Amino acid sequence: MAFFSFYNTRKPRQFDRKPIYYDPRKEALEERINKAKRELGMEVPDEEYKPNIKGTFIEGTSHLKKSKMKGENARSRTYKNGKLVLFLILLLFIFWFIFLK
Repeated sequence: MAFFSFYNTRKPRQFDRKPIYYDPRKEALEERINKAKRELGMEVPDEEYKPNIKGTFIEGTSHLKKSKMKGENARSRTYKNGKLVLFLILLLFIFWFIFLK
């Protein structure tokens, strides 16, 4: 049931590139300044920064955010699609039984 959804067909997300300015000389200068400060003891070295990215993909997409607000998950969508397929099969069987038999 994970092939497609009968309820909502979404358009693909648009590619949105936001270029940033990169200056290698400035970055090298900042590295040298930080290295010198660490050697002189002026600055305590920080551990590697690890951002908290849990849930940021869902917050960045409108359709996933809406389904999360409704309390839907993949299992409930699969259940809805399964019910729809069973209903369509039942209707086709009734149509066959009444008109084609």
